[in-house]
Amino acid sequence: MPKSDLILLALSDLQMLQLFERALVASSYKVAIAREKTALDKVLQESSPALVILEEEFAGQDGLTVAEDLLDRFPTMPVVLFLSHETVPVLRKAISIGVSDCLCAPLRIEDIGQAVERSIRRADRVGDWTRREIRRTTASLQHRVKELQKFETIVNTIEDGVMILDERQCILLINPVVRRTFGLWQEEDLTGRPVLEVIDHPDLRSLLTSDGKGIAPHHEINFDDGRCLSAQCTPIPGVGLAITMQDISYLRQIDRLKSEFINTVSHDLRSPLTAILGYVDLLERVGPLNDAQREFIQRVQISVESITGLVNDLLELGRIEAGVDSQKEMIRLDSLVQLTAETLEVQINEKRQKLTLEIPPGKPLELRGNPIRLRQMLDNLLGNAIKYTPEGGEIIVELEEQAEQIILRVTDTGPGIPPSDQPHIFEKFYRASNVPKGVGGSGLGLAIVKSIVDNHHGRIWVESILGKGSTFVVVLPIYRDEK
Repeated sequence: MPKSDLILLALSDLQMLQLFERALVASSYKVAIAREKTALDKVLQESSPALVILEEEFAGQDGLTVAEDLLDRFPTMPVVLFLSHETVPVLRKAISIGVSDCLCAPLRIEDIGQAVERSIRRADRVGDWTRREIRRTTASLQHRVKELQKFETIVNTIEDGVMILDERQCILLINPVVRRTFGLWQEEDLTGRPVLEVIDHPDLRSLLTSDGKGIAPHHEINFDDGRCLSAQCTPIPGVGLAITMQDISYLRQIDRLKSEFINTVSHDLRSPLTAILGYVDLLERVGPLNDAQREFIQRVQISVESITGLVNDLLELGRIEAGVDSQKEMIRLDSLVQLTAETLEVQINEKRQKLTLEIPPGKPLELRGNPIRLRQMLDNLLGNAIKYTPEGGEIIVELEEQAEQIILRVTDTGPGIPPSDQPHIFEKFYRASNVPKGVGGSGLGLAIVKSIVDNHHGRIWVESILGKGSTFVVVLPIYRDEK
């Protein structure tokens, strides 16, 4: 055995002490002796014994109690207990506190050497295993640290804003783009702080304080200087939320220029279209027409009226986006829904459809808005539901008040909207790829609806299952009398 191994003998009996010392020296071990508790503590402070041999009754104290105290202070150090008499209760307690081995009188020298060697070898194996686990854990941690450093580098260099929040909406990570966007460069460490305490922006607050029912996949964050961010909030199980923000100000600018161009062209088209219709009406007055000519004239009239309707929709959309008729008044949305349903009753009956209105009784659902535009919004939503729902189908219109908001849902049992089309369904001139044959439309109805909803500081989105139908959800802020 290597002579560097030091064995501490904590024995009071002089005869047994000499026996153990001879046996250990013969096996090339170094020996330290402690015959009372103070000497034992001193040896443990000044050296690092490879093993301690402790008698059952040491310096007037219970050896098991002393052994338990030693193992609490030095968990990896083996302790061998010497018993004058072998008893089952003592052995059980020795095993329970973690004693490495027990020696009982009468003893032979080889018994001592074998017990010490076994205990040290076992301790070495445990130490080797512990060191291997520490190395493995350290290597794993180093790998994870490197991966986290790569992730942090990526997050800090991408052009989109990224924030990661915990389940209490406190900041775990925030990249420089978000700091620059919200003017947070002077704040050094934001980790652990509530995000709404750091960034007090109404649009961000609206995104994070949603009740969780029908959250829009995209949420816009607008600034007074014209900047606009498209924010997406994604739950991360076991972590919290990941919020990404993309600057779409340039898209807004492009859309504005496109709208101005369309409005100009549409306005210039109205006069020639009106002239065409006027001259077509005069054709019959300048001479008799045969049946074929009348049919051609009728087709011209239908085509011109269709183009005129499209031009009118474009001009209407331009006026809404420009906020020309932004004057608002107190409106009961529940009454407006019932009036719209009554107006469209003939179309519903023609297709033998069932219309269900789910409006909470008693309390009026009031908001501040433009009655003409809100009626136009309802006409388009309910008109689309009638148009795309087959004969005998069902349409449900729901109204409810929730968290200072009025929520309108228009559900149909039509063909549904493919997932690939849903992100674009509110864009100008966009029509879903599965529109049934014979169902006409300009692709402007839902763009007009969205503009009206935006003009009333609301939100709109669609929930649709292909082959089962669609639900259009509109959320509008409720009116509260400040008095």
